[in-house]
Amino acid sequence: MTVSFDRRTLLAGGLAASAATLAPLGQAFAQPRRVSANDKVQVGVIGCKGMGWADLTAMLKGADVTPVALCDVDVGVLAARGAELQKVTGRAPRLYGDYRRMLDDKNVDAVIIATPDHWHALQLTDAMSAGKDVYCEKPLGNSIAECRAMVAARQRHNRVVQVGQWQRSNRHWADAVAHVHAGGIGRVRKVKAWAYMGWMKRIAPQPDQAAPEGVDYDRWLGPAPQREFNPNRFHFTWRWYWDYAGGLMTDWGVHLIDIALLGMKAQAPNAISSLGGDYAYPGSAMETPDTQTALFDFGDYSIEWEHAVGISNGPYGGHDHGVAFVGETGTLVVDRSKWWVTPETSDGKPLTREIPVTKASDSGLDRHTADFIACVKDRSRTPACPIESAANTAIVCQMGNVALRTGRKVHWDAAAGRFKDDAEANALITPRYRTPYRLPA
Repeated sequence: MTVSFDRRTLLAGGLAASAATLAPLGQAFAQPRRVSANDKVQVGVIGCKGMGWADLTAMLKGADVTPVALCDVDVGVLAARGAELQKVTGRAPRLYGDYRRMLDDKNVDAVIIATPDHWHALQLTDAMSAGKDVYCEKPLGNSIAECRAMVAARQRHNRVVQVGQWQRSNRHWADAVAHVHAGGIGRVRKVKAWAYMGWMKRIAPQPDQAAPEGVDYDRWLGPAPQREFNPNRFHFTWRWYWDYAGGLMTDWGVHLIDIALLGMKAQAPNAISSLGGDYAYPGSAMETPDTQTALFDFGDYSIEWEHAVGISNGPYGGHDHGVAFVGETGTLVVDRSKWWVTPETSDGKPLTREIPVTKASDSGLDRHTADFIACVKDRSRTPACPIESAANTAIVCQMGNVALRTGRKVHWDAAAGRFKDDAEANALITPRYRTPYRLPA
């Protein structure tokens, strides 16, 4: 099924966007509106160091949320976040080292899941099974099979799920997509999405060592393969290891390829090619490529992804990230701060209306989290980023990594949900969980 969105859908509930930042938590409570305790959604957080904390901070800018529980496998992180939350709210949250005990808590209505990607499938399906609504960080899953399992679980349990692709709640992204849909740049033949991460430095190899005191490393590994602890595979930099994530392709790629797919009302590509490697930092400890290009063939147009670390000057005027829709009458470029249209010309005359740089004016993360709470309270609403759409985007990004890891062009059979005549590629659809963990059926 192809899921399409018009501007009204993209802006459901008046939602909008900005980059996710860790603002001081106290700012979240400067709200004049009062809501009765019975009308508040009680929220718990699983994984509260980085984006889990950012998501909670954004969510608490609304008056209809009460934070009641935190869960983390790092005792130091858990204690620090608990103390900070108590200082601001005057109420100590319940603290958990095992997310399953949080899900047993009948006072928790909804949970934020912001753990490494390899944990999402188990925690999300367990949360829905426990009757919780869920705000889950992106990417939805670390494999194609996990994404499918989570979609099936949501349909089975009928819970509200919002996935953290918050640019869908941002007004200027929505305006740009609506302009493409309206034919403002003519027929689009090519879409380019990119992320140039100039701030990323070389990750030096480090020896394996004992896990830090207070860290339940076995629980952190969860379904991932058993390995000795290595600091490069832990906080934040876990993103660059196949066991836990898909590198920049599924990190920034999920955000930006999502917009490309929305603009083209696209589902699955027909064929995928990809190449890349450690071109920036040979010998780096990263497993995922620091430089990668992927090409997705949709038959009558293509979507191209590229990322590079250690470089900031990207295309279309040196922008370090963005999405460009290349149409027959003009090119539309959009990033997290602005969008504009440059017309094609014929005999010196523009073929479409030029749109000067139009800047963003709102906070996407704030509005995305507010949309989730609104959907929890009014279950007739559809989230800005429903799980089905997030799964499609994550699966497309996974296809790019499958092509990279097999080293060849792969062809997708949408009806069968498999790669055509490619056992090696199909083996990458489903992850191998270590005992006793099992992929949700």
